[in-house]
Amino acid sequence: MTAGESWGSPQALSPGGGSVVRRILLGSQLRRLREARGVTREKAGYSIRASESKISRMELGRVSFKARDVEDLLTLYGVTDEAERSALLALAKEANVAGWWHSYSDVLPGWFQTYVGLEGAASLIRVYEVQFVHGLLQTEAYAHAVVERGMGEGAGAADIERRVALRLERQKLLVSERAPDFHVVLDEAALRRPYGSRDVMRGQLQHLIEVSERPNVRLQVMPFSFGGHSGESGAFTVLSFPESDLSDVVYLEQLTSALYLDKREDVTQYAKAMDRLQSESPDPAQSRDVLRGLLQLI
Repeated sequence: MTAGESWGSPQALSPGGGSVVRRILLGSQLRRLREARGVTREKAGYSIRASESKISRMELGRVSFKARDVEDLLTLYGVTDEAERSALLALAKEANVAGWWHSYSDVLPGWFQTYVGLEGAASLIRVYEVQFVHGLLQTEAYAHAVVERGMGEGAGAADIERRVALRLERQKLLVSERAPDFHVVLDEAALRRPYGSRDVMRGQLQHLIEVSERPNVRLQVMPFSFGGHSGESGAFTVLSFPESDLSDVVYLEQLTSALYLDKREDVTQYAKAMDRLQSESPDPAQSRDVLRGLLQLI
């Protein structure tokens, strides 16, 4: 999650995901300052009574920042201009503001909190999904069935409801004032695999038809009839941000963790795969016809 050549304007960030992006921007700026000064991570860690790995996590924006640590690092890196120091310290303070999703920390895995923050800050979200309908497009009944299946036997009803509530809260992003453009390619397998009853699946397909009409949503279906395609590696998400100094991030979810890729060569490969998926799939209008056809089969 590296940024570009400046640390950007915090005022432009969304209140939902802004704290995550601010951590990434501040970490990137601290890394550039350290490298420009020729300071090793080990030496930087020693200066704030921390380990080399702690400096690495700070520079990746994966931990919160203490004002004293930032002050000490800026001094070590030779940053003496008060305006520059004040701006970076203000960024550190804002980076520590808890996002709305922290109230769901009892049911939200730590590795997924970063994604929710990035999702809330993105201006463009591109998704390929093969297992089930993407969380931002799920009806409450379908989400309940997915969560219940995913948590397995013995899951408490309260925890299931909390996770569904979190998913519905995330969906408000698509109708907010800063709603991102949302481009999603759903494999036909995700639409044919039943979660819940026939009524649940019918409701979900009808919801997809309706939501696909929104101006910020581009929904396409990759049909079985196409055969093999560029999404062969599985589901992935590419997040783009309005800040010019923040690179795209690829999100890959695993069973107990997630990968966040930001190296240009990695992002380029996934962006090309998404471009091919979109060009190979029926366009949004034709995809609505596919959805209507599937609806008739239930």
